[in-house]
Amino acid sequence: MATASIKPKAYKGMGMEGAVARWYDRNTRRDMPEFRKLAERLAGMAAAGSRFLEVAPGPGFLSIELARRGFPVTGLDISETFVRIGRENARREGVAVNLQLGNASAMPFEDAQFDFVVCRAAFKNFSEPVRALQEMHRVLRAGGRALIVDLRRDVPMRAINQYVGRMGLSFLNRWLTRLTFRFMLLKRAYTRDELEKMLAQTGFPKKEIQEAEVGFEAWLTK
Repeated sequence: MATASIKPKAYKGMGMEGAVARWYDRNTRRDMPEFRKLAERLAGMAAAGSRFLEVAPGPGFLSIELARRGFPVTGLDISETFVRIGRENARREGVAVNLQLGNASAMPFEDAQFDFVVCRAAFKNFSEPVRALQEMHRVLRAGGRALIVDLRRDVPMRAINQYVGRMGLSFLNRWLTRLTFRFMLLKRAYTRDELEKMLAQTGFPKKEIQEAEVGFEAWLTK
């Protein structure tokens, strides 16, 4: 008798639902200058009317900033709580963002739907990272670009501590954030070599990885 195959969980570790997602929403608001700066960079690279997809937007801050600059934006997140929070944040800011529930490794979109795909601080959490990369390639139009911004596993803790120290958190949240980096996020993150091996399994003909203070930016062109 044949048994049904069990689909892997879409994310590593604990799901970002309920109180955990709301805590993340409150603390990530302190990064708004970074979201605005990234949105400005992306807006400067995109043609007017370019369609953006943000994969795992969480509370939706980057998507909201892109929509504020006149781009049609879709967000796809595995967390029901984040989808609700993101929709409320967008409504409060008076912008239209199409936030949907879904898996980065099996996106509910037709081929070649977007001009730009961006994934910030979430790629390390995907349980099927190569499939997620292949899906990003699939939904991009010819010539479209993808940007993945995330943590590097080989970054020293002193750099993490300096980074967290500039976030303006309370003592307790600063302590919790450092523990989260040390015992969860760094263990899930990838080295440059690991990322390059994954990218080699995708159809992106042009790939560039740039290292940053505590992470990397991977620029991909279809």
